[in-house]
Amino acid sequence: MVSSGQLAPAADAAPAPAATGIQAITLGDLNTDPAWRRPVLIGSDHLILVTGGHGTLEVDFRPFPCRPGTMFRVRPGQAVRRTDALDAVVVRWSPGALHGLDVDPDAVPTHTQLGGEDEEAVLNEVSQLVVDCRRHRGSGGESLLRHQLAVLLLRLTLTAAPAAGTEPRTFRRLCREVEHHYRYTRRVEDYADRLGCSVRTLTRACLAMTGRSAKQVIDERVALQARRLLAATDEPIARIGRYLGFPEPTNFGRFFSREVGLSPGAFRATGGRVAVPARIARPRPPHWTDRA
Repeated sequence: MVSSGQLAPAADAAPAPAATGIQAITLGDLNTDPAWRRPVLIGSDHLILVTGGHGTLEVDFRPFPCRPGTMFRVRPGQAVRRTDALDAVVVRWSPGALHGLDVDPDAVPTHTQLGGEDEEAVLNEVSQLVVDCRRHRGSGGESLLRHQLAVLLLRLTLTAAPAAGTEPRTFRRLCREVEHHYRYTRRVEDYADRLGCSVRTLTRACLAMTGRSAKQVIDERVALQARRLLAATDEPIARIGRYLGFPEPTNFGRFFSREVGLSPGAFRATGGRVAVPARIARPRPPHWTDRA
């Protein structure tokens, strides 16, 4: 049991990496249920590289087409479900693994299809990392693995072209604040105060980046976390509502139904296998993860 207002942390089925550990596992290791009847909440940073098969992988309820060379950057708190027979190498690490290294994992694209020289280079680096994880586990090879991971992440970062300009920067700043405070406030005014700008500035940035208002962006982050917890855990609905800042279950139910189109109970009954409204299905900021 967890105390009131708190929920059990996200956890993978496979053992978590050590404080500064790096592990190479398979996609099947993430879920003890071979049928993947419901998504699993990811508890640490992951790279997933599809090596065989064609199909889809769901990340936060969005199906992505997959074939060899498809790469995902999955962050703590995200919900993942395999919907087809796919083979993949999974590299995961805990925060301390990159301490002191000049690399920003959040700059890695959330989803990319590798090709050409990029694919060959990434495949070689992932393959070597897998081999070294097996050969040097517990034998003083931690520094080697840390630097190999940093090089891999830096290479993947180069495949992304960051947006320039004021509005993308403002949008990213807002999303970082929302990530830390969505459980406590959904008021655009509160975020404008924290960022030292106007509500109009935040709304203009959100409209430019997503076509949605700042209020919609904030509410969609709350709805995303609700969907994760409803689909991937057995926590009571009322407790999930309280965790997300809704003391009254009826208020949570109205909010969720408005955002998703189903009641929390009906959504849970589908196992999260329900079409997501178009406005929610749009790509999200890469740092929309639950690190609370």
